[in-house]
Amino acid sequence: MTTSKHGSWELPISESELSRLTKEMDQAHQETLPVMAASARDLTQELHDLRATEPDTGQQQRVHLARRRFLVGAGASAAALALAACGGKSEVRATSTGTPSKSPSGTYTGDLKVVALAAALENQAVGAYQAALKAAKDGKLGDVPPAFAAFAQTAMSQHKDHADAWNAILSSADKPKISGTPLSNHDDVTTALGKVKDVPGVAKLALQLEDQATQTYVFATFNVKSEGGINTAATIAPVEAMHSAILHYVLGQYPVPDDFIGTDKAASTSLLTA
Repeated sequence: MTTSKHGSWELPISESELSRLTKEMDQAHQETLPVMAASARDLTQELHDLRATEPDTGQQQRVHLARRRFLVGAGASAAALALAACGGKSEVRATSTGTPSKSPSGTYTGDLKVVALAAALENQAVGAYQAALKAAKDGKLGDVPPAFAAFAQTAMSQHKDHADAWNAILSSADKPKISGTPLSNHDDVTTALGKVKDVPGVAKLALQLEDQATQTYVFATFNVKSEGGINTAATIAPVEAMHSAILHYVLGQYPVPDDFIGTDKAASTSLLTA
């Protein structure tokens, strides 16, 4: 595999290869948009329905079946998309670490708490990439490969699309959209980003955020009540996983997967301060 040298730092892969991976990532994202929109509409309708009645036994059974479909369907798609570049395969393991709790203000509860958390995580990623691109433009990150800047711009745009999808659900449920980043760990992320001096530093921080988002969505598929919520999370998770796979390449880490995608890095709804 060829490399691209930039000052004292050497990009572990060629810029043409990084550009190819970014293009494939964007194609995958574009293909998920219609499915994501449909799933979001389903979730909105289900949330409206749940206001009127608690799920009956039949609904509970359908949710259980939907989760099983995620394992054999969307989960397999996530692995295939995320690992397309390295030709690996994996399974998804989702372990419950708790159920969505009520926010202090009671604004977001149940599945809407998870939706609000997802929107906040997406906003956090948008802000991180935006800050990194500004730092690069200001010359604070040294010599930045154009292909990496293009990847960051593309990933940022995709996170914006995901945030818009989650916020549309909140708006349809007559709840305030998540603007900014109401997360208790956001100051720590901002501080860490401010200390970054080069592209590898940006990639490491971005990888943490991408892994957190991916695993949060995997967790959500087993901890929300609605099929629409399950499907929305399952649709977005593969794109987040592709971001992570490409960042591993940027860091010189061949992204050979673990046997399972865990949830130990998933964000808890307790992080949400809105």
